Amino acid sequence: MGTDGEPAGSGLAFEMLDPAPVGVVVARGPEHRLVYTNAVYRSLFADSHTGMPIKDAFAEFVQVHFRAQFDRVYATGEAFVITAEPEYIVGPECEERRLLTCSLSRVVFGPGDYGVLEVVMDVTEQVTAARRIEAIAEERRRILRRYESLMKVSAQIFWVTGSDGRVHEPCPSWERITGQPFEESLGRGWLRMLHPDDRQDTIRSWSRAVGRASETWEHVYRLHTADGSYRHFEMRAVPICENGQVVEWVGSCTDIEEQWQEQRRQRLLDSAAAATAQLSSLEEMLGALSDVIVPELADGCGVYLVTDLTGERRGGVPFVVERLATAVRRGLVPLSPYSEEQLDEGNAFVTVVRRRRPLLQTFPAGCPPPDLAPASTRAWLAANGANSMLVLPVVVDGAVPAVVGVVTCGDRPAINRADITLLGNMFGHAHDALSRAIRFQRTQQIALALQYSLLAEPPRLPGLRIVARYRASPSAAEVGGDWYDSFVLPDGVPALVIGDVAGHDLSAAVLMSQLRNMLRALAMDRCEPPGEILTRLNVAMESLSSDDVTATCVFGRVEEWNGGHRLRYAVAGHPPPLLVTAQGHGRFLEGAVSPLLGFFDDESRASDAVPLPPGSTLLLYTDGLVERSGEHLDLGLGRLRRAAESLAAEPVDTFCDHLLSALPFTGLDDIAIIALRVLPAAEE
Repeated sequence: MGTDGEPAGSGLAFEMLDPAPVGVVVARGPEHRLVYTNAVYRSLFADSHTGMPIKDAFAEFVQVHFRAQFDRVYATGEAFVITAEPEYIVGPECEERRLLTCSLSRVVFGPGDYGVLEVVMDVTEQVTAARRIEAIAEERRRILRRYESLMKVSAQIFWVTGSDGRVHEPCPSWERITGQPFEESLGRGWLRMLHPDDRQDTIRSWSRAVGRASETWEHVYRLHTADGSYRHFEMRAVPICENGQVVEWVGSCTDIEEQWQEQRRQRLLDSAAAATAQLSSLEEMLGALSDVIVPELADGCGVYLVTDLTGERRGGVPFVVERLATAVRRGLVPLSPYSEEQLDEGNAFVTVVRRRRPLLQTFPAGCPPPDLAPASTRAWLAANGANSMLVLPVVVDGAVPAVVGVVTCGDRPAINRADITLLGNMFGHAHDALSRAIRFQRTQQIALALQYSLLAEPPRLPGLRIVARYRASPSAAEVGGDWYDSFVLPDGVPALVIGDVAGHDLSAAVLMSQLRNMLRALAMDRCEPPGEILTRLNVAMESLSSDDVTATCVFGRVEEWNGGHRLRYAVAGHPPPLLVTAQGHGRFLEGAVSPLLGFFDDESRASDAVPLPPGSTLLLYTDGLVERSGEHLDLGLGRLRRAAESLAAEPVDTFCDHLLSALPFTGLDDIAIIALRVLPAAEE
């Protein structure tokens, strides 16, 4: 047997092809009569008798797939190859699908005597295996594409670190979001892009995860983005292990700023509602709201009650505000919770109250504008490196009874529009509770206005500074019997008075007014020792219509003496005056003590005198400043002395305000104080 053009005889032994691992069939003549098939071919297409035409021996298969190719090869002598596509149905029952690769070539049996040689190879298993491998590869490619698409939807940054948690591969998405070059993010350099307040916590958390090879690590931090802002990102990472060992970490960072802001907004609103739900006092409510604001939204917060909208009490000053609550982030200089401040017309607080709109001002750290806030608040802003302040009106029932000052310090960004809206919503959610407290507060303010109308503004004197404060009990809306007074006697000597009529109602206030006026008249009538004045006042009290009237009082004269000043005083049943030197040494003046007023006798009351050194502070006060239920009075007096000694170097206004803030306030009684500072020659 030979290929076309090669001589071959018909008597060749085809049996030599029996061991071939491929199927072999030989057909002869134009009808392609079967001459030979080997065992492999017969196993594929069944055993057929030689001499039969192939179309009869393998009728359906050859007719469908090979008849035309056999004819062409026989006629032209051109070889023809059929690859493994498509699948063919083979076998005696035509049920099995196989993949075959076939080659057909013409053979010469003799001159003009041709045939066709077909070699068939069953490649079903090889092709199926290759297809399976390709399918697996395609499935993996599809899964990878899905994963990448999913990650693009759910995360903005993908990153890889070594087993030690240090960056060693470029991360284009990190560089795009943060603007940090790859070289700067190497190792632990990526941590520099985290907010300073979040950095240490992230280092601790990430180090624990790497050390323990945790299955999953999740963490939220603020990331500095390319536009210069900080945004909250959620970081997730998993370890990649081989043979039980971590070889690298793969992670993602997802921007959750909007989600975080919404969660924070709801949390703060809930906290504000919870903070005011169980409280009735306005001061407690405002203090609780301040604690919600700091440090979540700001570094400092002060709430100021607008106590005087008419300016009648302060001689034309348009506004008086009273700071009732403060909150300060840890690490900053504390801000006294209580302060009473007079504001000029151009002050930002006045503008906010009149316009009922928030005002945000930013400024260089520690350099607040002079008209931004009350004087004591401006000093605090400068001391703490404040960089912005939001002045927010609290609108309740159509009025602005309070103003909130919200402050950021140092590197903290200023309050933004979203935070301003959130703060407004916080106070809005607390509107009903604040409304009830404000109504009670307004009733108190009416009573307080009556009380103030009975209290004189201290005189301004050379070499002396006199400051008075009155703090009404928040637990009652009635006028109390506490009073203070200061005036100049006919001989030019200043007089100081502090007193307390028993009771806490309108009757006590009326009696207080009567005693105040009587004491003034008696003191102006004669320039005599304070004890004598109190003796005559005790006698004059017999003319009062009320029965069982009792009161306590301290009356003193501040006289010039030996080139300085001294105090001549008398005490009628009242807590002793406190004298604090400029060096911070305090002592109670316990001389010239007599029974309280209202017990009638003929004995004269004693007077005493003590020098007032330069820079010293004399404090007269009512018992609400030192008395606590179930506690010995000496404990309250000791607290007062220690607090006053610590404030000896402060201006006398601050001295009074800080005393009211530093000492525990039961809220069950009014407090009146009047302080006299003997100015050193330099200050004078």
